[in-house]
Amino acid sequence: MQTTLKLEAAAATHKGNVRSGNEDAYACCPEAGAFVVCDGMGGAAAGETASHLAVSTVVERICAASPGAEPRKTLESAIAAANRRVFSYAQKDFSLHGMGTTLVAAVICGHHVVISHVGDSRCYLFHLGRLIRLTNDHSLVDEQVRLGQLTPDQADRSPLRNVITRAIGTQKTVSAETGELDLETGDMLLLCTDGLTRELSDERIVELLQALEAKRAPVETISEALIAEANAAGGRDNVTCIVTRIAG
Repeated sequence: MQTTLKLEAAAATHKGNVRSGNEDAYACCPEAGAFVVCDGMGGAAAGETASHLAVSTVVERICAASPGAEPRKTLESAIAAANRRVFSYAQKDFSLHGMGTTLVAAVICGHHVVISHVGDSRCYLFHLGRLIRLTNDHSLVDEQVRLGQLTPDQADRSPLRNVITRAIGTQKTVSAETGELDLETGDMLLLCTDGLTRELSDERIVELLQALEAKRAPVETISEALIAEANAAGGRDNVTCIVTRIAG
């Protein structure tokens, strides 16, 4: 697949201030309009294996799709393939048993984007100075908030906030949540792991984006600034983000 839009995209990742390794993985392929972020789990080697397997599988499938392929079906099929691959590896190697990963992916085709995710890695749209969250966390506390059992503030402080309810590779099949929307020139997409959103509130993220956009900062500067701010706020987890601007 190829996109006809002019996209400016940059990715950044860091292990943070506490973890010894980095279990996040990403792919930033503006020429194909494909962007993927994963946050592995299951122990250092297993988490890293899961996230990299998932990213590589999704990107391979998207790039191999025919020019006329439907983006939504292509992305959902790619995620299903990634789930099968991670699950299969975990079954064959006892040291990898139980590994999994979150995944958030975006495919841009024309002025249209398809976004699909599993777990608590997120996608945001920055549009006309406003930050709009496009994904719902597949997590225990997020479900409790939706059911009215917790307030958002209580969820942020909950000791169970790291418990996710869906992941790539932990079961034979997985249900990804997929959405679509149209984009305008100047819009930005932010894909990120929870290493960013656990350290920075949505309010802080939008403040940073507004300030950087006012300076016409390049996407490379924006992605690095978000990572630096997350680390300055504690950096208790690996942190990864992709920033994509619709340039025309």
